[in-house]
Amino acid sequence: MRRSLAKIAIVGVFAATLAGCVSNVLEVENKAVQPIPAKLTKEMKTKGVTASGAVLVRIFKQESELEVWKRTPSGKFALLKTYPICRWSGDLGPKKRTGDRRAPEGFYTVNAHQLNPKSKYYLSFDLGFPNKLDAALGYSGDALMVHGACSSQGCYAMTDEAMSEIFPVVRDALEYGQPGFQVQAYPFRMTPKNMAAHSSHPDFAFWQNIKQGYDIFEVTKRQPQVSYCDGKYVFNTEFPDGEPADPKGACPAGVKTIDPVVASRSTADEKAFTDALSTGSVMSMQAYSDGGMHPSFRKLLKRKGPEALAKSTSLTKVPISRPDSALADPYED
Repeated sequence: MRRSLAKIAIVGVFAATLAGCVSNVLEVENKAVQPIPAKLTKEMKTKGVTASGAVLVRIFKQESELEVWKRTPSGKFALLKTYPICRWSGDLGPKKRTGDRRAPEGFYTVNAHQLNPKSKYYLSFDLGFPNKLDAALGYSGDALMVHGACSSQGCYAMTDEAMSEIFPVVRDALEYGQPGFQVQAYPFRMTPKNMAAHSSHPDFAFWQNIKQGYDIFEVTKRQPQVSYCDGKYVFNTEFPDGEPADPKGACPAGVKTIDPVVASRSTADEKAFTDALSTGSVMSMQAYSDGGMHPSFRKLLKRKGPEALAKSTSLTKVPISRPDSALADPYED
């Protein structure tokens, strides 16, 4: 892949020379082969991680945040950086059909071929929706991305500057041998209070399911093993006869790894969840009928308007949508 990206860089240099504006064109054409920024490299060093270490990404819709984690020599992951999400569309809940404008929720694997150095939204990578479980459940949609620019119709839109950091971090991890990195996409941080606040939501059973994977990572800081059967995600389970062939079929006999600390955390959360429901001490559920935006960007939009938001979030001239609209992209949304 490094050779293919290098080829893009050469083309960019040639185009820039012809255009007579090398610096501006190179900023766009050569973006996919830029190294990890020095400041972020320094941060990696302070946390004991390297560019060659495995990477993991977590996404939270309600909080509009994307986390990049790097694996340490101990095998555990350390949080490298949290980025504000500029725009995500639709409502809370998993994407189920083409045109529902929802961004995916669940567990996904991103391989090298899913990176898009030629994205019209600066840089991007495809989440790999639908995964095996999504497809088995009849969910439809394709090219659901994490990309630059502040516009989304089913994707997670970051700023171009954020993607200029995220892209080389995941690119390098894949080039150094990580087969694919895991993306965990959640409706919100799965605390007992948040779960209680959304307990009447139609997708609550699904959220209870993916919370199992959330808890494993929260407690152990190790990537959960993901399988599919019985129409749901199954975590940290070894199946003697191999992975279940039918994600909707009954789960075959397997050996599940149960971490006592994770089990204790889940039990405590269940009690806190029940207490929150019984006492009524839950947050009011916010409606996200047309998606969300990190408070920092919403504040900027309200104070200074869409032009200021565009200038703040985009290094190119991609149009930026207001938070109550979406820019359709037949290739990436």
